[in-house]
Amino acid sequence: MKSLITIIVFIIFFQQNSFAQQKKYTPKIEPCACTFKVDSALKTRCAYLIVPENRHKPNGKTIKLPFIYVESGNPNKRKDPVLYTGGGPGASSLRSVRGSYRRALLKTRDYIAFEQRGTQFAVPCLKCDEIGEAVKKGYRNNLPIDSMVLAGVKSCRKNLLAQGIDLSAYNTDESAADIEDLRIALNIDSLNLIGISYSGGLMMAVLQKYPQHIRSLILDSPLPEFVNIDEQELTNFNEALNEVFKNCGADSSDKARYGNLKEQFHQYFTSIADKAFFIRYLEKGTRDILKIKYGRNELLKIIQNTIEDYPKIKDVPYLITELIRGNHEPYIREYLNDVFAGYGGPSGMRMSVYCSDKMAYANKSLIYQQEKIQPYMAGYHVNDVYLDLCNCWQVPPIKPETKRAFYSNVPILLAAGGVDDACRPVYNDMIHHFMPNSQRLLFVKRPHAPLLNSRDGDPFISRFLDRPYQKITSDIKDILAY
Repeated sequence: MKSLITIIVFIIFFQQNSFAQQKKYTPKIEPCACTFKVDSALKTRCAYLIVPENRHKPNGKTIKLPFIYVESGNPNKRKDPVLYTGGGPGASSLRSVRGSYRRALLKTRDYIAFEQRGTQFAVPCLKCDEIGEAVKKGYRNNLPIDSMVLAGVKSCRKNLLAQGIDLSAYNTDESAADIEDLRIALNIDSLNLIGISYSGGLMMAVLQKYPQHIRSLILDSPLPEFVNIDEQELTNFNEALNEVFKNCGADSSDKARYGNLKEQFHQYFTSIADKAFFIRYLEKGTRDILKIKYGRNELLKIIQNTIEDYPKIKDVPYLITELIRGNHEPYIREYLNDVFAGYGGPSGMRMSVYCSDKMAYANKSLIYQQEKIQPYMAGYHVNDVYLDLCNCWQVPPIKPETKRAFYSNVPILLAAGGVDDACRPVYNDMIHHFMPNSQRLLFVKRPHAPLLNSRDGDPFISRFLDRPYQKITSDIKDILAY
């Protein structure tokens, strides 16, 4: 009996000592000025969360992650606030507070916008302006753009390392721990998490690692951790285009122009695979007219940018027919205007997360198989972070367990856009398989992130937060609840 008691005491001591070794730091809160303010009488608090840059080095360098805490004006508000962090990876989260006063959720709960490590208002911010400058140089001198991007990536990596930044510390594992540390620092017992695109997968990782303090999840066009999107990006873009072609075929009466648009698209973009086009272009602020070379990739990027802009989706069929007829000039000119106006390329944070999270686990064979069955898009990078770039960036993979699917009974509201070229609705079906208390919304004719980026989505969020286990229904024709 004494021996058993001794063993139990030893186990308890070992567990406590192990936990203490794992957590050799205390997350701190430091008040700061508000980057954005809520346009209302609601009380707003702004501060930094201060945590180690690398939790494997708890006594090393620290980083500052800003957050904005918007308090509900309801004296009887619920005690479980809503925490939002942006997608990307690399998007800022703080801007979301500017319209938060219109959100129905603030009638019953506080709202927290939390900036992920390495993003725009975090300290440090992992900007990579070198990539954008390299791309501009490439267009000015008609150099291979992919090669110029890699040159910019190498330059950015060198400069960030020279600043003492640990690129391996900017990943999903660390960001999930940041959210848990913020919860601890604010003494919050229960959270509702809102994620969008990449941060949908991040919020699932928080649930996987710290489930006891998560009341519900709201995921808008989520990219789950167990999906390696690089294996599917061309196919996702192709499926979104097929939805556009289908909708156009059903709605258009101009059969001469649009009757076989899908076949026209496939034939034309296959035929120009190695073709070079040129445009005379005057860069703003300069005097010398440039003869700039472009090709299929630029034309595909113009189509992709248009399909991702909801008000412009209806213009995609016309745009494609114009490109097929050779009327490139106005569209390429606008594209180059954007490039020279300040295109920055992917941030260091985006590359660190993407390369450690997705590309490190991707099946390279599957990536290239997409090009064989969709030759009209072969060689096109739907995402601005891809294999060659990650080979230059050189960061270790995240923990394998973070990539694994898991089961949970936590209620989840899932949303997707039918014309989403990035995170297809099938991802929500995959998540639902493991999350039996999840419910799905399909915004049939909308692109990426329709729940948070439309007024139609707000009532669904509010109803779900108040009664997360109650069946969601929709009276709107193009929003399907299932």
